[in-house]
Amino acid sequence: MTEPRTAGAPTPAGGSDRDATGPPRSVITGAAGWLGQNLVRRLAGDGRSVRCLVHDADEAPLLELVGRDAEVVVGDTRDPAAVDRLFDGVGPATVFHAAAVIHPRNGTREFFDVNVGGTQLVLDRARRSRARRFVHVSSNSPFGANPTPDDRFTEDSPYNPYLGYGQSKHEAEQIVWRAGERGDLSTVIIRAPWFYGPYQPPRQTQFFAAVRKGRFPLLGDGSNRRSMVYTTNLVDGLLLAEAADVAPGRAYWIADAEPYAMRDVITTVREALAAEGLAVSSRQLRIPAAAGVVAERIDRVLQDRGRYVQALHVLGELKDTIACDIGRARAELGYEPSVALLEGMRSSIRWCLDRGEAI
Repeated sequence: MTEPRTAGAPTPAGGSDRDATGPPRSVITGAAGWLGQNLVRRLAGDGRSVRCLVHDADEAPLLELVGRDAEVVVGDTRDPAAVDRLFDGVGPATVFHAAAVIHPRNGTREFFDVNVGGTQLVLDRARRSRARRFVHVSSNSPFGANPTPDDRFTEDSPYNPYLGYGQSKHEAEQIVWRAGERGDLSTVIIRAPWFYGPYQPPRQTQFFAAVRKGRFPLLGDGSNRRSMVYTTNLVDGLLLAEAADVAPGRAYWIADAEPYAMRDVITTVREALAAEGLAVSSRQLRIPAAAGVVAERIDRVLQDRGRYVQALHVLGELKDTIACDIGRARAELGYEPSVALLEGMRSSIRWCLDRGEAI
């Protein structure tokens, strides 16, 4: 296996036959993240020339890239010099902007520094390098919760940002949309809900462990629905968005075929754990939906003061329906999710077990 080239100042591109005749180059931010690792492997496996931005030097080996055309640049999207290195000599490329802070370590200011300021820096540098397309990874959080249990967000749903993360991703979407409207770049916005799949962060493994032990809380009767997206399905959507002939700034929801009731999510995870040979507790922790309301109120107060408590934030969202309609992606991109919940959860659990992770 060829090790990735880690770049302080990447080797300038532009001299190979591949530049003119091969597949388009790709620039990926957040390449060591959950989505980033799946996307990098798909592109590298397809023989694409990939330039990746990772935050820390110890993240570079996570990518395990194959091929001489894969490079890793270490740096922060908030650092203009690092973003310059990322684009140095890369030429026209597709930019997949996946870097974002979801659960900040140093308070809510990080949401805006990274998710807004970082997006602006990457977008500006992509424009100057004449990127072919800028595919921006957004979220359900700019839209909050569905107003009724039967509602689904469409691309025309009004913004209703949920707390700091939602506001920062809303502002980032606006930056990307305006760039497309001005004609600065060919931009596409991909809105993704809750991920699941291989290369997951520790919080998802902790979710599996809590479900296995009967400790993951079900709020109310668990009938509230959540759209989710298996990482392979999401990568499929990103690549379709890269290739599609669509208007600049067009947005798409990319998710599994249908939303899942929260009680069905937990039941399916239990089935997946058992199918992979793990003993699963028959217990189910149930708490009133009102506990989620209280958690959200406390979360709001803390975030107004710049503080962020991950467990409190997650509990506050567990009561909500957050569901989307993927009709536009199907009609305009030809998107069709190929993996559903049970298969995807089993794959994610196997990935953990293959690496000796405790669930």
